[in-house]
Amino acid sequence: MYLVESCRIRTSGARAVEPFQVDDLSLLAIPQLAVDIPGQPPGMNGGDSDAELLVLRRTGEGFELFQSLEVPGGEDAEFFRIGPRAFLATASIRRGHGPYEFNVDSQVFEWDGARFVPFQRVPGFAAKQWRHFTVGDQHFLALAQGLPQPGTQPSRIYRWQGESFEKFQEITSLAGYNWHAFRVAGHDFLAHADHLAPSVLYRWDGAGFAVHQQLAEQHGRAFASFSADGEDYLLVGCIQGQSRLLRWDGEKFAEHAVLDGQGTREFAILHGEHGLYVLRVNFIHGTPAAPTTALSSQLYRWQGGGLQVVEEFPTTGGTDVAVLDGDLVAVSNGLSADVRFAAESVVYRFAEQEQR
Repeated sequence: MYLVESCRIRTSGARAVEPFQVDDLSLLAIPQLAVDIPGQPPGMNGGDSDAELLVLRRTGEGFELFQSLEVPGGEDAEFFRIGPRAFLATASIRRGHGPYEFNVDSQVFEWDGARFVPFQRVPGFAAKQWRHFTVGDQHFLALAQGLPQPGTQPSRIYRWQGESFEKFQEITSLAGYNWHAFRVAGHDFLAHADHLAPSVLYRWDGAGFAVHQQLAEQHGRAFASFSADGEDYLLVGCIQGQSRLLRWDGEKFAEHAVLDGQGTREFAILHGEHGLYVLRVNFIHGTPAAPTTALSSQLYRWQGGGLQVVEEFPTTGGTDVAVLDGDLVAVSNGLSADVRFAAESVVYRFAEQEQR
């Protein structure tokens, strides 16, 4: 086995896992979408979204609660630094317990030396994910958001102005889900995933982010980039339809391979002693009204110019995957097998096997 279970963490509607170091602490942030309402029928769009984000501290092989933050309808947490300062940006999709309010601020917290304290609130509508990245010496913070209903807002990019983030550029979206910033062939790229509108790759042109190419027509969820055998690759994950591996041809990314199966929610890259690996977490099959949450997710290994499945592992409404300290892998499960929010997120130890 490559992935050996190390510990389980009790979570409720867990939507992301964000590992980071601050001072001498190894921390793991887990935003939570909702908690179950007693007597309410199972369903992935119900529950009480006045939930908390967990900040856990690593203690040997396990984790213990370090701090909880008021982050209703938690979808994402993004840790980043600007100079000596450390921040945690959190995204909220909704609040309440039905009917839900999607016009919710997303909050950025700052580390004060002992804990995270409120720093800045950003107005949003059905926020899904933050992504911090830099272009040269400029710091950006991008928020993917939106739902196909009145009041929705486009995804937005904010730029650091010395003491706070200010709006920099709007990105066309109907249901924005994700971002991925990377650099290839001297170009700074930013990929934006959208469920209903096309997922698009943008290129920094010196003044802003300009459309470079379309990556998927619909159902976009996640991206990951890596280099292998002297070539640059981009993974494009879709929850419905095909997820694909693209290769840089000198001008754009062209299809290199198709990944089997549907349900892709997130990717993570793992560089082992004996090669490159990709973790793929799958969310649901079917529709939100009648979802199948108990799925197999995949561990791929780069072999012979492509990604080969070397192991599958169980997830129930898998939402995110992240590599901790090189040898641990955290996976958030947002739903149980019977479509309840109470579920366990799992930390695995990566036990690499020599290539044969």
